Amino acid sequence: MLNELYHSLNPVAFSAGPITIYWYGIAYIVGAILTGVVMYRTQRRWGFNITIDDLWTVVTCVVFGLLIGARLFYLVFYGRGLDYYLANPLEIIAVNHGGMSFHGGLVGGVVGGFIACKLLNLSFWTVADLAVIGAPLALCLGRCANFVNGELWGKPTDLPWGVVFETGGDVARHPSQLYEAFLEGVVLFAVLQVFSRRKPIPPQGFFMGVFVTGYGIVRFLVEFVRVPDAQLGYILGGVITMGQILSLPLIVIGIGILVWSLHAKRPQRDYLGDGA
Repeated sequence: MLNELYHSLNPVAFSAGPITIYWYGIAYIVGAILTGVVMYRTQRRWGFNITIDDLWTVVTCVVFGLLIGARLFYLVFYGRGLDYYLANPLEIIAVNHGGMSFHGGLVGGVVGGFIACKLLNLSFWTVADLAVIGAPLALCLGRCANFVNGELWGKPTDLPWGVVFETGGDVARHPSQLYEAFLEGVVLFAVLQVFSRRKPIPPQGFFMGVFVTGYGIVRFLVEFVRVPDAQLGYILGGVITMGQILSLPLIVIGIGILVWSLHAKRPQRDYLGDGA
């Protein structure tokens, strides 16, 4: 093919002696910082006065919950089975070998954020809304890091932007990582930003509902051009991937949160005192 693009990016940002820093790790750190900045600027625009210390406590708890949840979900739904990990216990924490699930990261992040809100006496739903307004930026960076790593590539394609990945054989493939970076990151961030500037502010839970629904739909659709994990392949009759199975409940839950939010009309301006 004359229009092939060859992937030749180095996943290592820099190394010094025994220390090696990967772009993927940098993406996590920068993504968390950007999310915190967006949360702070948005809550000030809404007329709130949540302190920087409280916000960074929330962000820290969310990141720890995200990392734990993402790894656990990968081991359970995408991993090599309980017997393998019992025989190779160090592989449980060997994230450098791959293995982080967004769906688990979302669950873990929500749990971490809920605990932080309880400790700080902040409204969970308002803080969750603030967090998901900035979260697409972190998603975008994470997917770009997947592309740099040359992982999670798509099916073969004849399109002019097809990329030949070293681990994907001598064939141009959909850069599905970049599709997700654009749709989950740029597009979803823009949509949430538009809603966050509406007057009056949408009710509590609205932004969480939009984020969860939007991510679930995008992930389900992109999976059609993305190659499933080798150890799982296609399941349920060979027509659906694990990513799609885990995304369907997100769509249902997201729509449910939206319906609840718009029906209950919880006031977005309440951000202290209820812890929920």
